Amino acid sequence: MTGIVGAASTGEPIARFRTTIATRLGLQFDDGRVGFLGEVLWRRVRATGKEVDVYLSHLDLAMGRDELGALAQELTVPETYFFRNVEQYRALADVVIPDCVAARGPERRLRIVSFGCASGEEPYSLAILTRDALGDPTWDVSILGVDVNAAMLEKARRGRFSAWALRETSDDAKRRWFRVDGRDFVLHDSLRESVRFEQHNLVDDAPAIWPAASYDVVFCRNVVMYFVPDQARRLIGRIARALRPGGYLFLGHAETLRGLSQDFHLRHTHNTFYYQRRTAEEDVAASAFAARASDGVLPDASLAAAAAEAPTWVEAIQRASERVAALTARALRPTSPSTNGVAGGTPHGGGPVSSGRDLGLVLELMRTERFAEALAIVDSLPPESARDPDVLLLRAVLLTHAGQLPRAEEACRHLLDVDELSAGAHYLLALCREGAGDRAAASYHDQVAAYLDPAFAMPRLPLGLLARRAGERGAACRELGEALRLLQGEDASRVLLFGGGFGREALVALCRSELRRCGGLP
Repeated sequence: MTGIVGAASTGEPIARFRTTIATRLGLQFDDGRVGFLGEVLWRRVRATGKEVDVYLSHLDLAMGRDELGALAQELTVPETYFFRNVEQYRALADVVIPDCVAARGPERRLRIVSFGCASGEEPYSLAILTRDALGDPTWDVSILGVDVNAAMLEKARRGRFSAWALRETSDDAKRRWFRVDGRDFVLHDSLRESVRFEQHNLVDDAPAIWPAASYDVVFCRNVVMYFVPDQARRLIGRIARALRPGGYLFLGHAETLRGLSQDFHLRHTHNTFYYQRRTAEEDVAASAFAARASDGVLPDASLAAAAAEAPTWVEAIQRASERVAALTARALRPTSPSTNGVAGGTPHGGGPVSSGRDLGLVLELMRTERFAEALAIVDSLPPESARDPDVLLLRAVLLTHAGQLPRAEEACRHLLDVDELSAGAHYLLALCREGAGDRAAASYHDQVAAYLDPAFAMPRLPLGLLARRAGERGAACRELGEALRLLQGEDASRVLLFGGGFGREALVALCRSELRRCGGLP
């Protein structure tokens, strides 16, 4: 056994194990978790009694289905309970089921699947809710639970749960659907038998669980968060194909489809986010903004004062020394003919230009606050750029900088027609709505931006400012604190694009100042 432990503790087997886990289970682990992977590898080698090389070969050759399930249980956190994240179940009952009934009325059939179902609490919750929401026993309802772990599935089939697993379940539901047996709650047979369970690896493109346009509702919560990006995209692609047009997808509360798929509409009701499959007729353009630029050093001395005096964040941006308005109104200055082929603020020779090259120049002009020249370049791009998300985002940013909020809002909505999951577009739209006095819509779009990209600092700042001005000190401290944390690691190009003409240091200082005002900092 000592030899096995020693072999499993060296770098080469762990690296091989890490690669195999990504390939066979889709799971990703960064360098900081290599020690954890070594511990898991050692435990499984010891449990199976195999030499480490034999064990790894067993996994590499797509053998050991049960072993993959055991690994999945070791490598993920299968915490679940009945009606977890109840807001999603309320959206399902009030919005999704009625919509499915309307769509499936002539067939009177409903197909629901729970991927990564673990010990069954989720699919059984779906069965309870669906029966209550339908109120019609003549409907043909199929609920499937899928997991890679055979032991967890066997537990699910038994239908026996602790009181802790029912901690969010109403007393009425407990009475109707469970009987007490000692310290456990046991599902009534009629409900237990209404859900079937199958063992599958979601990395595999198995036809049995991916029937085309078949499912009405897919729950795949807290699964995508563990996957390597390529496997996550493939999984979401399979889900999209398996959902009927107009069907619904629920992810975990910290998961989004941003960067993974353009096949869905984002929905927001009952204080939760979920997705609806686009119809076949809808445009599914799949491009996301990926520009990179240097972090500019922009004038920022008056930002805190402007933010304190202005009634809205967008006005604070525009008021600070009235810098943006002055720069936008300034006549175009000739630029050197050697600057990327641009002379006199127009593309070289007046003809079409390379979008990629000129978007880089636009970012450089923004860095030096030459917004009018940047907007002129964007406006002069060829007609085919009209649906390029990079171009649309830059146009919306520049129009917002210029204070042309109606045009900026139009550009944002055009961008959202192309890329509905653009966090940047939602943030800019929030600025436009705030400038129009529609603070409810501004808050909504900031919340959407923060949900779509949890690492995006900028939407947190106006949410914090709005909360502070409304006297909601707890919410203000939470949002401003999160903005402060995220800003310090925010991507330089996003500070340049969305910082309102201010650099990272000024925005950090503003967050600290506002946090002190609401008691979040000494």
